[in-house]
Amino acid sequence: MVISEADPLLAQAAALAASVPDPEIPVITLGDLGIVRSVRREAGRIVVTITPTYTGCPATEVIAADVRQILVENGFADAQVRLTLSPPWTTDWISETGRERLRAYGIAPPGRGAVLPDAVMRFVPRKAMQPAPIACPNCGSIKTEQLSEYGSTPCKAIHRCLACREPFDYFKPY
Repeated sequence: MVISEADPLLAQAAALAASVPDPEIPVITLGDLGIVRSVRREAGRIVVTITPTYTGCPATEVIAADVRQILVENGFADAQVRLTLSPPWTTDWISETGRERLRAYGIAPPGRGAVLPDAVMRFVPRKAMQPAPIACPNCGSIKTEQLSEYGSTPCKAIHRCLACREPFDYFKPY
């Protein structure tokens, strides 16, 4: 995230934006997800730029409204929230704290470096891909299987642990 350390109001606005909980996974914040890209001052107003987790994320409008609301409630009446799709968000931006919060909530976080920067430009048949084992967030076993490519939200898949037999969501790498 880009902010000026010399401006305490920008630092305050950045902390507020980063503290907003994700509307779909309330145990993780926008700061944990790494979607707050910058907090700047433009023509005297605070401008927060966020990157949605993916282009079609249904929570994007709610996230922008929540960021705007917390800023207004804390004295930034003319704050603006902007969306940017470039660079595209990647699960590599999820903080270590965020990964731990996902795991504690029962969602297996993706590994780091799960997606190459130019992966969008490549076609790799699914059978040729060798994904890293997905550890069960409940017992830690890597003996897991995918039950469905789609989970409770489009950014998650449903898996099951073969050791403890519990189903769990897996946050897909992007």
